[in-house]
Amino acid sequence: MTGPKASRPRSLEHFPNLVTMFFTRAREKGDAPFLWAKTDGAWVSTSWAEAARQVASLAAGLRAIGIQPGDRVMLVSENRPEWCISDLAIMAAGAITVPTYITNTERDHAHIIADSGACAVIVSTDKLARTLLQAVLRSNRGQPVIGIDTIRAPSAGIDFHNWHALIADHPTDPAVTAAAATFERGDLACIIYTSGTGGAPRGVMQHHGAILHNVKGCAAVISEDFGWDDEVFLSFLPLSHAYEHTGGQHFPIGLGGQIYYAEGLDKLASNIEEVRPTIMFVVPRLFEVLRTRISKAIEKQGGMSSYLLAKALDVGARANGGTLRLVDRPAQLLVATLFKPKIAKKFGGRMKAMVSGGAPLTPEVGLFFQSLGVTFLQGYGQTEAAPVISCNRPKAGIRMDSVGPALDDTEVVIAADGEILVRGELVMHGYWRNEAETARVLKDGWLHTGDIGEIDDAGRITITDRKKDLIINDKGENVAPQKVEGMLTLQPEIVQAMIAGDRRPYMVALLVPDPDWTQEWCAANGTSCKFERLAENSAYRTAIGQAVERVNKDLSVTERIRRFVLADEPFAIENEQLTPSLKIRRHVIRGVYGERLDALYKA
Repeated sequence: MTGPKASRPRSLEHFPNLVTMFFTRAREKGDAPFLWAKTDGAWVSTSWAEAARQVASLAAGLRAIGIQPGDRVMLVSENRPEWCISDLAIMAAGAITVPTYITNTERDHAHIIADSGACAVIVSTDKLARTLLQAVLRSNRGQPVIGIDTIRAPSAGIDFHNWHALIADHPTDPAVTAAAATFERGDLACIIYTSGTGGAPRGVMQHHGAILHNVKGCAAVISEDFGWDDEVFLSFLPLSHAYEHTGGQHFPIGLGGQIYYAEGLDKLASNIEEVRPTIMFVVPRLFEVLRTRISKAIEKQGGMSSYLLAKALDVGARANGGTLRLVDRPAQLLVATLFKPKIAKKFGGRMKAMVSGGAPLTPEVGLFFQSLGVTFLQGYGQTEAAPVISCNRPKAGIRMDSVGPALDDTEVVIAADGEILVRGELVMHGYWRNEAETARVLKDGWLHTGDIGEIDDAGRITITDRKKDLIINDKGENVAPQKVEGMLTLQPEIVQAMIAGDRRPYMVALLVPDPDWTQEWCAANGTSCKFERLAENSAYRTAIGQAVERVNKDLSVTERIRRFVLADEPFAIENEQLTPSLKIRRHVIRGVYGERLDALYKA
């Protein structure tokens, strides 16, 4: 796609911490727009200078209510300018940000408050506060709660503060706050909680240098492959996720770019046309949906449009395979002249690259958009690596089945068993208060990713499998299957369970009903206990579904089971669906029930 006029490659400065990077850019950019949000139907900006003033004043306000260096401050908010300002202010006060998902349950919030030892909480809306405040009250820690919007507070038990009042009551010179930011790259910046295979979310300790390493490496990709100009970002993935926290916030700050906050997924397409971003961080699911919509729209038009789409995909497939023929040149010119400009307009007309991460991308989806002229860069990373480890880039040759070469100053090797190991400043210092898990994944400075892969002669990494059982849905959110499966099997109706949902929009389950409960149910309902008949018995399925719903009440939106099927027989060592140590063999079970589980996503 066409983009802004390319500039000469330049490298990012070496900053001591994220706060210094922000105040440096704010001093350079002054009154230029920085953060954008829709207000009453119009985009309204906050300038760099105004953002710096608010960060400095909020940092002073946090210190005034007792926040000390090293304290953890929880941040619960949807994407909006106040998220960025709060994050920077927490760090400017010398404290540590603990971002949390807005979809968290009360139990999730309670775990993170207790585990992190959060000394204060910033929450954006009254709706989000309703779930959060119950966890705060249960913690008995007396943390100050700072509301960005108006929040209806309980009559007692919580020390409430208004976000805007803290800023207004503590006016501070940004230069003074910037000068006081003396922390170093190895100091802790944030704790981002991510689901582990054991169930309870683990706090990944990301230091300033880890995120700065990511920012500099990503800046090199943009600068060297596309040219670094006045970049415009559209933020819509959750900022509580490491991917958006680094890519959608700190990376734009490093580039001195503008950040627009999308109104929501339902308005994303119109926001893209309005904002005309130059760079976007996306997840595969978005493009699977867009691919379907674009294909259907073009098919409806028929005629020349359908012909050009077919030609674009044919030429794109040949170009990706490196076998473009001389006879393909006329078709390539036709597509470039008549077809690609229309697609470019749908993406704002100046998009340099869309970076896909957070979950595996189906190569066919990437090839589809690449064929239409959208530069599509698939990346790879983990929260434990702040999170970007590698990214496809044009100068290395983009391969849709790979995740590209490692970022600058990042070592990646393949262990004897095929596991991908990573070393460099980007690697976390460990899991918060979890020495056992830290020792398991960090060995001699190497991060053991749990992913299996290969590295080709051009240094491009290909992910071939995962050692760990962690499920990553199509939005890049992690689900620990053992946690959900354990909760399901605690129900009297269910004796065994396996959940699925990798690269999918929601979780589904394969359930083995408890035989004793089944006998009792059949007796109470006067029904034959032959399984073949029970599997089709709506009342029986409803009874099991009620057990699933009981579990869902204690799960986050991401973890909840939407649909389920019943297994033909129990998982057992004899049918090879259990190991000798009675762990389920997921690949074996998937081989038996895969089609039925996949069918749960249809109609």
